[in-house]
This record gives sequence, C-alpha cells and structure tokens, in this order.
Amino acid sequence: MIYNQVTQKLHADEIILSALREDIPWEDVSANAVMPEGKRGKAELICKQDGVIAGLPVFARTFELLDEGAEVKCFVKDGDGVKAGQLLAEVYGDIRALLSGERTALNFLQRMSGIATYTRSVANCLEGTGTVLLDTRKTAPGLRIFEKYAVTVGGGQNHRFNLSDGVLLKDNHIGAAGGVKQAIAAARKYAPFVRKIEIEVETLEQLEEALAAGADIVMLDNMKGETLERAVRLAKGRAQTEVSGNVTKENIGRLASLGVDYISSGALTHSAPVLDVSLKNLRPL
Repeated sequence: MIYNQVTQKLHADEIILSALREDIPWEDVSANAVMPEGKRGKAELICKQDGVIAGLPVFARTFELLDEGAEVKCFVKDGDGVKAGQLLAEVYGDIRALLSGERTALNFLQRMSGIATYTRSVANCLEGTGTVLLDTRKTAPGLRIFEKYAVTVGGGQNHRFNLSDGVLLKDNHIGAAGGVKQAIAAARKYAPFVRKIEIEVETLEQLEEALAAGADIVMLDNMKGETLERAVRLAKGRAQTEVSGNVTKENIGRLASLGVDYISSGALTHSAPVLDVSLKNLRPL
C-alpha cells in the first residue's frame, strides 16, 4: 500500500492541506456561525451506489489534520466491494472540523473510489489472459499518488509514476533524436544500465527498427486490426509488448487475446466517474 506513514509525511499531508487551504482560505463562515465553540460530534459515511471503495486513509487523514482528536471507525477497507445504502464508517471529532472537512474528504474518497471501481471492471475483462492492466500519467495535477494508488486497489498496476521513474521514448522524443534507432541509442548511453528502454512505435517499420536497436519494451500505439496482430508476432521473443490507445472495456478482451504483455489505459484515471458517497446524520455527542 503506497499510503504508509512515510508517504503521508512526504506527500499525502501536503496534498490534503493544499486542498483544505483552497476550501478554507481563512475561515469556514457557515460552520463558525452555527458552532461558535468546539463540541464533539459524530457523522456517518454512507455509500449511495455500488462500487469499490478506495481512499479511506486519505478521507480519515483530512479530518485528523483539522482536529488531532478526530477518529474514523471504518467498517470496510480499501478494495472492498460496497453497496448502495451501506454504512462505511463513523466519523468522530470537533463538529467544526467535521463540517469544514466534509467536502474535501469526500472529494478525495469519491474520486479514488470511482477510479478503483472503473479499474476493477476493466481488470475483470483480463482475468485468465496473463495480460497486465496498466495506468498512465494522465492524472489530475497534484493527485497522482492518490489516483495511481486507487488503480492498484481496483486491480490494475502502475506504469511509471513520473518522468524520473523510467525511460519511455514517445513520438516527439523520436523526432528530437532524429529517428527510432538514434533515440534508443541515446537513451541506452544516458540512462543507468538497470533501466529498461521502452519506445512507442506507430508503424511496422518503426517496430522493426526498434527491435533491431534492442528496445526492451515496445508500445504499440493506436495500431489496429491486422497491423497490430503482425506487430505482436514480430515482437514475440524479442521485446515485451504494450498496447495503448483507445482502449475500452469493449475491446480490451480482444486485445489481450493477441498475447500482448501489457495494456495501458489513460481512461482508468481521466475518465472514471466518481463513486457517490455521503457524510450524513451529523449530531452532537
């Protein structure tokens, strides 16, 4: 699980605090109006549609950053399937913190759970195929660590986290270097020897050049039909294959049937609808 104590201190708290500052630039006028003094209260986290829950630690941490005495008692864990009407957790703390943190906490939880839910539905299409489902860097700015975590909760795996994480030579890298062969040679010379070299190819000619130059992974970008089938056969035993571009639940099974090693989909993060959850029944204790 990427949301551990070290991650929390280095990354998660900073992201959550930034979101809270955006929503509470100096005060929560509504909360302070109805609750001028601190008083402990309780609210219920209720699921409003079926799905996969993800982001409960982030949800809880949001309230903890507003009230160090806040406590979230969860009745489910990340990765669990949840049903509409199900009680997911109880939240205890200063009522002002519960009121002020509600929307930010829910925004994180709904978005992460939506990604996990959609990813699970796509990953189910690959069961038994041996093909690995990957995400991409098409994430909301500032939320990548949460969104990629949600993908793993849903049953997918992470592609590189950032530009420092691995070598992936795309069309513009190839153009800058002067060609496929030149781009691979430059990457091989510059990158540490432990790094694999992945390159995006759009034609069979580019694929042949990439294989001859010793690419470790070839990304078959937006290839279709017979061209894609030929590409997979050409690369077999010479490089690992990744299919990318216009991947949907409707076509992913057919793509996997070709024997590709990986299928990456930006839709896992950029197009997943949120899962509807709500914080209800707030009352003083």
